[in-house]
Amino acid sequence: MIAGMRSLRTPNPRFADLPDFPHEPRYADLPDGDGGTLRMAWVEDGPADGPVVLLLHGEPSWSFLYRTTIPPLAAAGLRVLAPDLVGFGRSDKPAEIADHTYARHVEWVRSLLFDALDLRGVTLVGQDWGGLIGLRLVAEHPGRFAGVVAANTGLPTGDHDMPPVWWAFRRAVERAPELDVARLVQSGCRTPFTDAVRAAYDAPFPDESYKAGPRAMPLLVPTRPDDPAATANRAAWATLRTLDLPFLCAFSDGDPITAAMEPVLRAAMPGAAGRAHPTVNGAGHFLQEDAGPELAAAVLGLVRG
Repeated sequence: MIAGMRSLRTPNPRFADLPDFPHEPRYADLPDGDGGTLRMAWVEDGPADGPVVLLLHGEPSWSFLYRTTIPPLAAAGLRVLAPDLVGFGRSDKPAEIADHTYARHVEWVRSLLFDALDLRGVTLVGQDWGGLIGLRLVAEHPGRFAGVVAANTGLPTGDHDMPPVWWAFRRAVERAPELDVARLVQSGCRTPFTDAVRAAYDAPFPDESYKAGPRAMPLLVPTRPDDPAATANRAAWATLRTLDLPFLCAFSDGDPITAAMEPVLRAAMPGAAGRAHPTVNGAGHFLQEDAGPELAAAVLGLVRG
């Protein structure tokens, strides 16, 4: 019997002709947590010796989401890395929903960043699940990080209910016989997609068998105090409240899913005190799609500050 979870790999031709995303993918093989390996992908730009900025995407997008955020950061001399979470983008896709757990996603990203790439002095930019995973890593490996930009994200513990719009999203993902990934991303944006952008968001998923990741992620958000990830997230909060890392909130003005988290983060994080936290105007949940350069400017301000 072959060890490891069954996973799928999106054929490379699916990623031909991506609009405004010329970056060549890089890959690392990581332990899958089940005795096998998974290949995780990322793109990189900017000088190899520049300050490291890590762009973590959320559900159900991939690093393509950051295509207008990456160039200004790289041009400013930063080493910019944008991974694809396992199950998304060019990364391998575990075939069963049950293969995806919050703890595994944290470990997969940790393994890429610290075991494979040995990154240090990292400024995290986390949006949606990029923050749910990234903030855990900051709490558990604070010595690796130089700062945090939280953009439409949070760190739920299940002690407070999620907003109704999120529950509607979760139900839609659970019940859809066919998951229209590009439509889900579009619903969180103000900017209408071109056909090419829509195709780029659909590219990682040739058919329904590849979509265990997008289907799993809403189920992994802690919504009850006894959720499997609740204890680890509470522990992360306890640590984050003691860290004096520079911390910037750059939330959009149009995200009903995460808006309530911004004042909580600003009040809780020592490194957020006394800082001017920008509001990214005219942007939805996926603010990178609506206002990527504006997000880049906020990130640059924190790194240079």
